[in-house]
Amino acid sequence: MIEIIPEWALTPDDEAQIAQLITLCFGDDFDNRSYHRHRPHLRVILRDQGQIIGHIALLLRPVRLGTRLTETTGLAEVCSHPDHRGTGIAGRLLQTAIRHARTAQTEYIILFGTAPLYAGHGFTRQTNILTFVDLAQNRTTAIISEPAETLMVLPLRGQIWPDNAPLDMLGPLF
Repeated sequence: MIEIIPEWALTPDDEAQIAQLITLCFGDDFDNRSYHRHRPHLRVILRDQGQIIGHIALLLRPVRLGTRLTETTGLAEVCSHPDHRGTGIAGRLLQTAIRHARTAQTEYIILFGTAPLYAGHGFTRQTNILTFVDLAQNRTTAIISEPAETLMVLPLRGQIWPDNAPLDMLGPLF
């Protein structure tokens, strides 16, 4: 059964399991954290016999899209345990994350990734000029402004994504 857990309700065991899964999936322990750059607002997880085998983080985040401040839901740390890949876990978690994001006061879901899974769920690749704070070893290193290479967007309210508007993340990427 898929669970949606608010960040404040994560148990220490959940946090440790998510950190372990992220390390297994991404090959980086993110300094032994259960998130990469930002602590998310919600986690969408799937367990098998008590062990977390699938995970998506949801972050509520305002961004500047052109001249307008726009509320978004960001997806991050999308991963499935390697022993369970190919069984539809990521797709089920993504469907749940999208359904849940539609209840928030956000206009778009955005993520940075290239997996075909995202396009299969309606996300489109965008190449807006992207401005963000670059981080290395949990320190601000630069402000980067460049065409987006892995930005994918899903409108939640039927609106059109302005593909020629600059996108300022107002901080680091997810």
